[in-house]
Amino acid sequence: MNSPEKSMALFRDASVPKAVFSNIIPSVISMLMVLFYNLADTVFIGQTKNALMVTAVSLATPVFLLFMSIGMLFGIGGTSLISRKLGEGDHHMAKRASSFCFWSGAVIGIISMIGILIFAEPVARAVGASDDSLEYTKQYLSIVAFGIPFLIISNSFSNIIRAEGHPKTAMTGMIVGNLVNILLDPLFILTFDWTVAGAALATVLGNVVSAIFYISHLCSKGTMLSLRLKYYTLKRAVSLGVFAIGIPAALNSVLMSTSNIVINKVMANYGDMAVAGLGVAMKVNTICVMLLIGIGTGIQPVLGFCYGARLRKRYLSILRFTLMVAFITSLVMTVVCYVFAGPLVRFILEEPEAYAYGFEFSRVYILSGPVIGILFVMINAIQSTGAMLPSLILSISRQGIIYYPVLIIFTTFFDTAKMAAMTQPVTDYIAATLAIVLFIIAFRKHFPKSKSLD
Repeated sequence: MNSPEKSMALFRDASVPKAVFSNIIPSVISMLMVLFYNLADTVFIGQTKNALMVTAVSLATPVFLLFMSIGMLFGIGGTSLISRKLGEGDHHMAKRASSFCFWSGAVIGIISMIGILIFAEPVARAVGASDDSLEYTKQYLSIVAFGIPFLIISNSFSNIIRAEGHPKTAMTGMIVGNLVNILLDPLFILTFDWTVAGAALATVLGNVVSAIFYISHLCSKGTMLSLRLKYYTLKRAVSLGVFAIGIPAALNSVLMSTSNIVINKVMANYGDMAVAGLGVAMKVNTICVMLLIGIGTGIQPVLGFCYGARLRKRYLSILRFTLMVAFITSLVMTVVCYVFAGPLVRFILEEPEAYAYGFEFSRVYILSGPVIGILFVMINAIQSTGAMLPSLILSISRQGIIYYPVLIIFTTFFDTAKMAAMTQPVTDYIAATLAIVLFIIAFRKHFPKSKSLD
């Protein structure tokens, strides 16, 4: 049995725990590496003892997330379509989908790179840079821009490669790229004293290495996918199949980035130290969030395959087991991040006022912990069915039509930095409830018992 056949056999025949852990463990490791990669810039910039530099990196992060959302569009949308098509046995359509995702993402990345290079200063102002932090923010954005095409490719295919049953390959690409960034950060920032420019350059090189790794795999004989232009098509079956799930996923990421920009602007009313503290609190909270995102994204290809193969009972067994794993992990990580909030924040921020904000905000943000795992598993379960409308509703709700009313209410009636930060956990509890309801509706509609083959 060749490698692709083994991968499909794991999706179809392995015991539920083996199918789940074989896919979520590499995904979780990948997400933890992304976490270390995201933390690296902030941590090593923090060693310069310049809080304005920390502020600049925090302000630039939402812009970075916007381009990661394009990778999400093709990555999540491509994964959903490809895993379902492989479940149906349609390998030709899987090749068309992977080629579409690669070339479309690369072109958008090049256009975006040019746009940021031209408009770096207006973008820096738009995300909330003050006169004091403007030059640092602009410098970081201008250098990171060169890595945007590679960022989109690496984020797309770190997901898509899981769809063909190669979670370890997807994990390795993330690890290799992130290690390059983590290792170069102290060299560029502290040894060469390139500070913000060094952090940005390390980020670019990490994404270049990761993208090259995935491209080499997709050009090998060990894949069912393809990057060949002959498979590229804009036909509805492929483009709509990717966009139906990809756009809601990307929209969620865009709204997350936008909400970060908005909350940074709100915190700017309390000073640059409040912005720095919030940025670090978000990084601390990301320890829990990225781990749980790993569980959700790791299980999506298995669920998508079961959906495509019409294995309803297996789908439900895998989903129930994954929810249990996610909930237990959520509780453990909530306790860990709450207890160790102080040391984690102090590792990055020593300025007393910034530290005080960072510590307070970290303990507020981690209140989402107990439900965040369920939320991410439900999001990916909905995406695995290809149900566009529930995905779209959930995407515009969490960081949009739920988040902003809560933020307006809290800032209007309380007008404190802590209550502004409280917006996120309150939103997450409402969004988790909505996700469960939407999944039940989508599952009953798209996967009735009458269409089951098991």
